[in-house]
Amino acid sequence: MGAIGLTQTSVTIASGQSLSAAIPIGEDIPVGIVMPATWTAAALTFQVSVDGGTTWVEMYDNTGTAVSLTVDINRYVQLAASSWFGINHIKIRSGTSGSPVTQGADRILTLVSKKL
Repeated sequence: MGAIGLTQTSVTIASGQSLSAAIPIGEDIPVGIVMPATWTAAALTFQVSVDGGTTWVEMYDNTGTAVSLTVDINRYVQLAASSWFGINHIKIRSGTSGSPVTQGADRILTLVSKKL
């Protein structure tokens, strides 16, 4: 059971892959990601959908820079809630769109979110 008002969703990046399956976030806003105990070194980047998972685009900030998180094993990485408004679904990527990093085994991340 999670903290009051928080939802935890397990997200898998499969062995030999760099991108998770689509994660519906609905009315939740992502506020953090818990990294697993093992991880093939890579930053996290994101694909997002605003139309329910039909059309996917890379996530950029308001300066035109791809949203990228520096991560490591056994860490909670805080997310700025305001960055996620208006997004219905996300996919989490190991590496970048130009240089994806395949994971050496199934990696289970935990997406932490909160209701609006």
